[in-house]
Amino acid sequence: MNIGESKVVSIHYTLTNDAGEVLDSSDGKDPLVYLHGAGNIVIGLENALENKVTGDSLKVVVEPEEAYGERREELVQQAPINAFEGVDDLQVGMRFQAETEQGAIPIMVTHIEGDAVTVDANHELAGVRLHFDVTVENVREASPEELEHGHAH
Repeated sequence: MNIGESKVVSIHYTLTNDAGEVLDSSDGKDPLVYLHGAGNIVIGLENALENKVTGDSLKVVVEPEEAYGERREELVQQAPINAFEGVDDLQVGMRFQAETEQGAIPIMVTHIEGDAVTVDANHELAGVRLHFDVTVENVREASPEELEHGHAH
């Protein structure tokens, strides 16, 4: 069965950056299972997997615009430390949800100086070229419930 719209796909993968550093991997874990065409994985990888079958292996380079986008400097902002009221020991690397007019967005604290906190709402892989080494483990029809929910169960 070929990978296509509304198929549930299981893959094993290793994700690296341009320097060859492993960013993520399913090695030693269960395969990643996703609903093809539902936006569950980065579009560049999803496009590369189109029409593949169980047993296929491929190496895919995904540019930022087909992954997590380019870094946007306007998503790096300063906030007063009192915006983190109730956080006893605020530290660089901590992650929070910020409420915006568009809804909640994830942010990360990247710098603290005095009463000013720098936060970044870019995805941590924004601007990064992604290298995937993928093996297709299984392809099957999605159930009506999976199609309704927009993800594999």
